[in-house]
Amino acid sequence: MTTIASMTRMLICAGVLAGVSLQAYAAPAAPERAPQQAAPSAPPKGFECHTEPLTGSGPGFKSSQEESEEAAIANWLEKAKAIYPDATWDAAKEPFMQCVKQGLYSKCFATGIPCRPKPE
Repeated sequence: MTTIASMTRMLICAGVLAGVSLQAYAAPAAPERAPQQAAPSAPPKGFECHTEPLTGSGPGFKSSQEESEEAAIANWLEKAKAIYPDATWDAAKEPFMQCVKQGLYSKCFATGIPCRPKPE
């Protein structure tokens, strides 16, 4: 094969591969799992809430999503208890759990506004 024919063939192959790569890149990725709400958005009657939401994520990625969710809630609780010592995830206003995956590992983020029973 001549040099010009070899170079033409190489450019055509490179163009085809680039086109396939761009199509794969442009295709929207379907979410693996929809974000989930952990509880109703309003706290129970008789509760008072902080003004700003808090986010907890825990350290690093975990090998199971359940462990990652637990770590996120535990980290959120640490921050919430600094504001309200009797805060719980179940009493949070607008609780929201979102998880991301990287390979076999996941990391979750727990976001919510800490609430506590109103003092009498």
